[in-house]
Amino acid sequence: MAFDPDLIRRLRGRIELLTPEQMGRADGAAGVSGPVLMEAAGRAVARAVKRHFRPCRVLVLAGPGNNGGDGYIAARLLSRLGWPLRVAALAPPRDGSDAAGAARLWHGPMAVFDPAEAARADMVIDAAFGAGLTRPVEGLVADTLRAARRVVAVDVPSGLDGATGAAMGSATAAELTVTFFRLKPGHLLLPGRDLCGRIELADIGIPSAVLDAIAPATFANLPSLWRLPMLRDDGHKYSRGHVTVVGGAAMTGAARLAAEAARRAGAGMVTIAARGAAETYRSGEPGLLVSEAGIPALLEDERRTVWVCGPGLGPDDARTVFPALVAAGRAVIGDADVFTAFAGNPDALRGAAVLTPHAGEFARVFGAPANRLDAAREAARRTGAVVLLKGADTIIAAPDGRAAINLSAPPWLATAGAGDVLAGAIAGLLAQGMPPWDAAAAAAWLHGRAAQTAGRGMIVEDLLPALIRVLAETASLPHP
Repeated sequence: MAFDPDLIRRLRGRIELLTPEQMGRADGAAGVSGPVLMEAAGRAVARAVKRHFRPCRVLVLAGPGNNGGDGYIAARLLSRLGWPLRVAALAPPRDGSDAAGAARLWHGPMAVFDPAEAARADMVIDAAFGAGLTRPVEGLVADTLRAARRVVAVDVPSGLDGATGAAMGSATAAELTVTFFRLKPGHLLLPGRDLCGRIELADIGIPSAVLDAIAPATFANLPSLWRLPMLRDDGHKYSRGHVTVVGGAAMTGAARLAAEAARRAGAGMVTIAARGAAETYRSGEPGLLVSEAGIPALLEDERRTVWVCGPGLGPDDARTVFPALVAAGRAVIGDADVFTAFAGNPDALRGAAVLTPHAGEFARVFGAPANRLDAAREAARRTGAVVLLKGADTIIAAPDGRAAINLSAPPWLATAGAGDVLAGAIAGLLAQGMPPWDAAAAAAWLHGRAAQTAGRGMIVEDLLPALIRVLAETASLPHP
C-alpha cells in the first residue's frame, strides 16, 4: 500500500468526505458558474502536473462529461507552457455543456483514443470518467489506460467508485490524482487509496459554507474530529476511570497488552480480571492490578465502568462473560474472541460500547461485506455499538450514521498484538469520559501515529512507549 503520511497535513481543515452525489450538490450550491469551476479545476490539474513532473510528451484522454472538460482545460494551459501535448477524445461533449465550451477552446493537435497512442506518450492524463461513474470500465478505455507508462488522474482514476473505493471493471493506478474541494470516501478506502497514488486536493472556489446544507456524515479521521480528555488540576485516579480487562489463562500476552495500553492512554486504574494464570499476570508491570475474584464480585464495584472483553480470553469464556458485562450496564469493548463466540449472531453483541473486529472477524459475525463503509454503518446500527472495522483503511462507524476513515496507520502496524493495544487504548479514553465514537476514532489515530513514531521494524511492545509521545503531541494541537 502506498502510505502517504503527508496526506494528513494536506487535509487539515478539510476533513469532510463527500459522495459523488454530495459533490454534485456542492458544485450546484457554490454560487459560481459551471465554466468558472471547470476552468479552476483544469488549472489545478495543470499546476499539479507542472509541480510534480518535468515537461514531457503528454496525451490527455478526454471523456464526454465534465471530467473531460477539466482535461481539455489542463491541456490548453500546459500547452501554453510549452509542453508537447495532444488530446484524444473518447466522444464529443454534449452540445451546450460546460465541457463542450472547454473543448472549443482547445486548438492543439488531436489524437486517436487507442492503446498505441497512450503507449507513445510519456504521460497520460486520465480525464475519461470521474467519480460518479456507475458502469464498469472495460474495452477500449481500459486497454488504453493500461498501455500508459505513467498516469495522472483527474478526480479519480477512471473506473474507481468515488463512494466506495471499489474498482468497477478495470481501474488503472495513477501516480498522481488531482481532486477538488473535498475528498471522497473512495480516495481513502482500499483499493481506491492505492489506485490514486499521491492525492492532491485543490481549492476551486467552492465556499465551505455549502457543507452546512449537505451535512456530510463521513470524515477523514483527524484530530479536529474529536478532543482528547482534559486533565483536571483536582483530578485523581478514580476521576480518570477504572478499566478492567478480562484475562484468559492461555494467551496472557493479549490481555497484558490491552491493559498496558489502557494505562498509557490515561486510565487512572487498570485491573486484569484473571480467569487463571494470575501469577503470570502479576509478573508484569507493578502498576497493573490483578484480581482473581469472579466477574460478579468485580461488578459490585460501580467504579469499574469500562471493560475489555475478548483479547486472549477464549470463545467459551467470552460467551459467558460478555453478556454478563453488558447486562450490568458497563461500557464494554468487544474484541477478538468475542467474535468467535458469537459467530453468525450479531444481535448477541447489542449493548457493547465499541466492537473492534478485523475483516475476518467481521465476516464471521455479520457476513462478508461487499462495501466496507456501508457494512460497518449497518453493523453499528444493528448492534447499537460503535464498530471499528480494522484494516489499512480502518473505519469507525457510529449507530447514528457517522463514519470516519483512518489514514494514520503505516503498513508496519500489521503485527501481532497491535489490535490488543488498540482495544486497550479505546478503553483508556472511554474511562476518562470520551464518548464511544470519539474514543474509538481518537484511539485509531493515536495507534497509527504511534506506529509511525516507532518506525519501520517495530514490534508491538514498541507501540506502548510511542503512545505516550503521540498523546503529548496530539494534546498540544490547536482545536477548532
